[in-house]
Amino acid sequence: MTSQAQATPPTTDTAGAGASRDLDGPPAEQVDALLGRLASLPSLMVAFSGGADSAFLLAAAVRALGPERVEAATAVSPSLPRIELERAREFAAGLGIAHHAPATDELSREGYRANAGDRCFFCKTELMSVVAPLAAERGIAAVATGTNADDVRAGFRPGIRAAANAGALTPLADAGLSKTEIRAASLSWGLPTWDKPAAACLASRIAYGVEVTAGGLERVADAEYALRRALTEAAIPVRNLRVRDLGGDTAKVEIDAELVAAVAGRPEVLAAVEGFAEVRLDEQGFRSGAMNELLPDPERYR
Repeated sequence: MTSQAQATPPTTDTAGAGASRDLDGPPAEQVDALLGRLASLPSLMVAFSGGADSAFLLAAAVRALGPERVEAATAVSPSLPRIELERAREFAAGLGIAHHAPATDELSREGYRANAGDRCFFCKTELMSVVAPLAAERGIAAVATGTNADDVRAGFRPGIRAAANAGALTPLADAGLSKTEIRAASLSWGLPTWDKPAAACLASRIAYGVEVTAGGLERVADAEYALRRALTEAAIPVRNLRVRDLGGDTAKVEIDAELVAAVAGRPEVLAAVEGFAEVRLDEQGFRSGAMNELLPDPERYR
């Protein structure tokens, strides 16, 4: 098994590769509303995953409040590939703000391990149980997450409910900013995260109903690392990639839809995914929230 630090190798794309720069930015009044809301806060700690949304929120907070009144916290646990922590640290350093890496223990929560449709509720509850006290200890007035307007409209977001219960702010969603608008604004601000692929936690790779364990998280991390390396060696420029643990020792591979045919014709690439008795290639390609499609009653968790 590889170490957590190897969970995700360097991607083959650079900022801007694989996506169009012809993005429609958000209306100026939305960005102004965001900056105005942030400026009204005495200070802010951002729950910083390192993704495009929370990175933009962090940069906006620095613009509104100055670096001395903004801090970032990236939770460290088996569900976070170590390279994401390293990138988060680099981004925060570039903004000149304090960055914290508190440990969280989602696996200690039965609801998280059970991995029902509300797993994210327990994950976010654990996150806020660590970040909120840290903010208080540091004298920071508020905590915010990178929840955007698309997340709210999607409806299936138990984690949003948990964060709201803990008093977290959602400035991006409140300003009505969508993922596309956040990427466009990030590009205009010169943020390197403007085109960063989605990087959901490793637990999102494990099918609901399959217990989440440290070993299971490491297995999918290792599988994704090996597959991405094999794709790089095969000169297949993958951008989005997931190895989903379906249970029963079966894995499903999702990659960018336009690459499915190329990978289907290269069985040696899929053979790089070890640790599972069966590996399937999803013909539909990568899509966020694919595991939600398998829930028999998703409305129960909205």
